[in-house]
Amino acid sequence: MEAVTQFSVRIVQRYLPSAFVLAVILTAVVLVLGVALGGESPLAMAGYWGEGFSSLFKFGMQMVLVLMTGYVLALTPVMQRMLTRLTRQAGTPRQALVLTIVVSFVCYYLNWGFGMVAGAILAREMGRRVAIHFPLIVAAAYGGELVRGPSSSIPLVIATPGHFMEQAIGIVPVSETLYSSWNIALTLALLALLVLFFLLQKHPERSVRLETPEADEADAPSVHHHDGSFSDRIENSRLPTLFMGLLAASYLIEQAITEGFSINLNTIILIFLALGLLLHNSPAAYIGAVEKAVGAARGIIVQFPLYAGIAGMMTHAGLVTQFSQAIISLATPESFPLWTFLSAGVVNFFIPSGGGQWAIQGPIMMEAAAAIGADPARTIMAFTWGDGWTNQIQPFWALPLLGVAGLSARDIMGYLLIWLIISGTAIAGTFVALATFA
Repeated sequence: MEAVTQFSVRIVQRYLPSAFVLAVILTAVVLVLGVALGGESPLAMAGYWGEGFSSLFKFGMQMVLVLMTGYVLALTPVMQRMLTRLTRQAGTPRQALVLTIVVSFVCYYLNWGFGMVAGAILAREMGRRVAIHFPLIVAAAYGGELVRGPSSSIPLVIATPGHFMEQAIGIVPVSETLYSSWNIALTLALLALLVLFFLLQKHPERSVRLETPEADEADAPSVHHHDGSFSDRIENSRLPTLFMGLLAASYLIEQAITEGFSINLNTIILIFLALGLLLHNSPAAYIGAVEKAVGAARGIIVQFPLYAGIAGMMTHAGLVTQFSQAIISLATPESFPLWTFLSAGVVNFFIPSGGGQWAIQGPIMMEAAAAIGADPARTIMAFTWGDGWTNQIQPFWALPLLGVAGLSARDIMGYLLIWLIISGTAIAGTFVALATFA
């Protein structure tokens, strides 16, 4: 296993382009497919790209804010002390890997946005305090991103009365999807496999801590020199950040009391914002931390619109429909969830947005499932798992983590390529077993 992984790491480091260049290559591939298979003209494909370009602006801004507010929270003195105590629990590379994987996996299970920031920060701190190959522990922190937990939007939508496909498939409760016994067993099995896989990896000979003056300096908020003026006293006063933090916290508490507490991207942003404001000592300290965080978001800002353009081309050229119908033609009622998982994984590589992919591909797959008599709950979870599976080799979703860690996609994708095969085999095998023994 270690030899196979190291071979994968060498290949990826040599041939994988940067995340931005990969997005450009995927754009060109989809444009060619739209002309060749969709019968569209290059000019029409350019128009579809332009129509889709702005469709992820809101989501992209949410991701920037999740990353920025989470990063700023991690730079507070209180969080730095907590991270230090947590990382001290790991005295060896193996302990560091296990602790990072388990904590990240649980955070991803609760909410992928929270897991992304928490896993990246924990991996970075472990890399500084334990003599471990840094790309290895960052890859380990990202490996749990494929888990589908209670914040997974697709099963929640299908369980909600009035959803847009209710007439075709009815209401499918989460007890049959997210909280089914087989799905819980699969989740635990993936955690065990993830820990085992990374424990089997031999550290490269040069295993050093991520501990450089530049890195420590980059995390230190900007120094603000005091001159005693009124504006200076306000900038270094506790009151402005305390007021805004309490205001945000009050809103969250009021919402939880009146409407019930639910975790989504907007909630996470507000929680991180409130805690960051309350735990930083002044506006100057908070903005100094923001300066350090903004640079980590540059990949999101540049690349999210590119993938939105790809989604626009695939949708309007009918490529998703053609691919989905080709998969449906191969399926039986028993094998349909497996084919759904595989097809969702392939489409996800080009449209790495769960909501966007579900809106395009979901209705096709679910209507076909109803027509051939496939189990709707298993089909939904197959789609959900497929949507997360190929995130392991899609740098799009790793951008927030890579931004915090200061690495490039090629540094971690060699490990994740092998994990993709292992996890895909486990998930696919589960659907095969369900079809065989049901």
